[in-house]
Amino acid sequence: MYRIQFCIVTEKPLTRRRAETRQRLLDAALEAFAEQGYGATSVEQVCARANFTRGAFYSNFDSLDELFLAMWEQRSAQLLHDLEELLAAPDEANLATLRDAVAHVADAVPVDDEWYRVTAEFTAHALRNPILKQVVAAREDAILATLLPLLDRLMATVGRRITDRDALGHALVAAHDGTTVQCLIEDDQQAARTRRTDLFTVLVEHYTEEI
Repeated sequence: MYRIQFCIVTEKPLTRRRAETRQRLLDAALEAFAEQGYGATSVEQVCARANFTRGAFYSNFDSLDELFLAMWEQRSAQLLHDLEELLAAPDEANLATLRDAVAHVADAVPVDDEWYRVTAEFTAHALRNPILKQVVAAREDAILATLLPLLDRLMATVGRRITDRDALGHALVAAHDGTTVQCLIEDDQQAARTRRTDLFTVLVEHYTEEI
């Protein structure tokens, strides 16, 4: 049974030692998943990279699936934290136009080759597992629920408001996933990133209106 823990929910604090153990396992797993593939990685291989026993692994995670979900939760929380800080004082960023506002956020969202390879494979794995698929969908909804209020604040700085929050959130996720591939495989990454920002701007303009 997968333990559904959303990004906006926290468990009771870990001891420092256990937190360090979990982090070493997470770091080792990310390296292994990116290098050899999620499906080809075993618990033993993760433990060997982290220099821990299977007992240390299973005292922190029930499975590699749960470890990945914890990894995803951690990275999502960090991204949302970074965006929160970025948008803490949007007036100071001199955002004159809607595209300025979109570029302000788009430039802060990492396009990570290693992370993309891992998440793409895990998503395919989740699609073959109905329970895991539900967990992934629920976590994405939780991320969007946290992200959209930040976008509300950003839009207000350029005199706009969101008209369809659900549609905008899902459109941005789809655009992010698709353009990430282009940014990673194209030789001219700057041109790909420019098109990425252009597409985000079109979507945001479509699902917002002037106040």
